[in-house]
Amino acid sequence: MNNVQTAINAIRNTDRNELNQIIEAVKLQQNFLARQSARSFMKGDAVQFTGRGNRTVVGTVIKVNPKTILVDSPSQGRWKVTASMLTSLEA
Repeated sequence: MNNVQTAINAIRNTDRNELNQIIEAVKLQQNFLARQSARSFMKGDAVQFTGRGNRTVVGTVIKVNPKTILVDSPSQGRWKVTASMLTSLEA
């Protein structure tokens, strides 16, 4: 049995207080990962991501927020994107 399945089984056997502690731990980990992703980008970086309608958007980072990145695409406008959705185009 893998770790995810073990965790799911453990969650099913928790009471309300323990479940709230698990939820808080998950939220903290999500925030940590989002901030970690955002720190890997700098203003001026060339990036791409998949936007609405499955279209690829290519642009430049114009602002780095703690968990999101503001990207300017010359043809498709400005986008506020979660850092984990971005791919750097610079080698």
